[in-house]
Amino acid sequence: MGRILSDYLRPALDILLLAFLLYKTYELLVRTQAIQLVKGALILAGFYAIAFFLQLSTVTWVLNILAPGLVIALAIVFQPELRKIFVRIGQGSFLRTGARPRIGQIEAALNAAEALSAKRRGALIVFARNVGLKNVADTGTRLDALVSSSLLVSIFAFDTPLHDGAVVIQDGRVTAAGCLLPLSEQQDIRKSFGTRHRAALGLSEEADAVVLVVSEETGALSLAYDSKLYYGLSPEQVRRRLGELLELPPGGEADAAEAFE
Repeated sequence: MGRILSDYLRPALDILLLAFLLYKTYELLVRTQAIQLVKGALILAGFYAIAFFLQLSTVTWVLNILAPGLVIALAIVFQPELRKIFVRIGQGSFLRTGARPRIGQIEAALNAAEALSAKRRGALIVFARNVGLKNVADTGTRLDALVSSSLLVSIFAFDTPLHDGAVVIQDGRVTAAGCLLPLSEQQDIRKSFGTRHRAALGLSEEADAVVLVVSEETGALSLAYDSKLYYGLSPEQVRRRLGELLELPPGGEADAAEAFE
């Protein structure tokens, strides 16, 4: 038995654990711009390997001198992305699994978004996934209320005290409203996007949340997640993507009747 454990089970466990860690690390990297750091490092490693095997002594000598400085330079340039990775690890995004919104609650949010879109009223609705959003909720007003379309429409009504911030939906409830979101650090974002879209994209860069945006200028519906913004979606596209991203169980359509009015 001991021989089986040492010869088969322990190596298999070793490989499985390493594969799991590599997969989760890759998941974190692709959700931030730090994936560019990995690509750059792989390119440099490729040049070094070519120079080493072809015995290009001058190129190898130069790369050996520059390597420590390049590592430090990359760490400085990509410091925001590295910080986001360690923040996600610290918040438990590797293993944490929170309560998912039911399809009725998504329908309530979407109904509110369509009503606000028709009236050209902007809105930011944040759906938390694995990474907790306590720091975001703490910037707003705590509600701990049931998710309902009437509540969301009331919050984002014109000139209400909370209409300029974001609503956070976490563990199946409206946790807080009037929340402040971090603005995106991306430089290639469209100039026509206002603060709402930049804030939605900014949160998607720092957490794994999904943010539903209603444009005040055009009434367009958008989703921000995984450091990307998808603008001008139809209600059906929003419904389908939210269902996929929030991992609703198959057959969840039966819960649609529970949408709050």
